[in-house]
Amino acid sequence: VQLQASGGGLVQAGGSLRLSCAASRRILNFDTMAWYRQAPGKERELVASITSGGRTNSADSVKGRFTISRDNAKNTVYLQMNSLKPEDTAVYYCYADSLLWLGASTQTWEYDIWGQGTLVTVSS
Repeated sequence: VQLQASGGGLVQAGGSLRLSCAASRRILNFDTMAWYRQAPGKERELVASITSGGRTNSADSVKGRFTISRDNAKNTVYLQMNSLKPEDTAVYYCYADSLLWLGASTQTWEYDIWGQGTLVTVSS
């Protein structure tokens, strides 16, 4: 299964973007899915996560501004980003620690899955 991230772009400070992470297969279950980001010259950091039970967590730096959510019918996890700041500029990656996906005739667990990044640039 692949995770396809989209929705990045250039936005002015104070603006909003919504990132999407779509799975290439129908997802039957997962443990935790998350968004990470990596700014130039910095380590990758956790932005927000959501469990299969709907429990969410987010970094202190984005609390109150970013919201993670999911649409099970669309096999997609979203990151709504509001009140963007220049320091939010980074490549954003979606991640799943474990996914159960439906193939033609089988169900398969996969682990430690990263999507390709999508670049978010916030201008001042």
